[in-house]
Formats: sequence, C-alpha cells, structure tokens
Amino acid sequence: MLNWKVEKLLSGVTITSKEPGNSMLPILKSRQPVVLEPTDWTKVKVGDIVYVKVHGRYYTHLVKATDQNKGCLIGNNKGHLNGWTKQVYGKCIKILDE
Repeated sequence: MLNWKVEKLLSGVTITSKEPGNSMLPILKSRQPVVLEPTDWTKVKVGDIVYVKVHGRYYTHLVKATDQNKGCLIGNNKGHLNGWTKQVYGKCIKILDE
C-alpha cells in the first residue's frame, strides 16, 4: 500500500508536505512545509530536494548523485547518505514559511 503523498504525486497532483526531523537544516526546519511537484528519477539533478523511498523509508532529502543504472543517490544536508533509488516521486519547487 502506498502512502497518500505517493498516491497523489503518482496521479499528477502537486502537494504540500511537512516532514519531521532536523537532518536538512539549515535548508529545511523540522515540519517546515514544502511544495512537491510530481517527477521521476530521470528528471532530477544533483542538489534537488526530492520526496523518495529508499530502503523502505520515505524522505524529503537531497539528490547527491545520479547514475543511469542506479538512479539517484539520496542524502541529507548533514553528510549522511541514505542510498540509491529510482523511487523518486516528487521534487520540491517551493519552501514555505512555517
């Protein structure tokens, strides 16, 4: 079963999301709203903030690298890498005030 964010993004709907955690500071604060537009891994570039699934968990994190075979390498803004994935559902197009 997909979560509601993935369902909306896969159906072409732009959404607003709030993710907990401080791993994206100072770019994003915990639960700071972001606007996510539907996308896939072939349309993002290094430095983009994306909504993805890596190793069974969902993140709003940064694209650290791309590879034609592996997809996107995802990581936070503190130096941690989550792993490679092709399960990229949304791209941040706007960071909203809290």
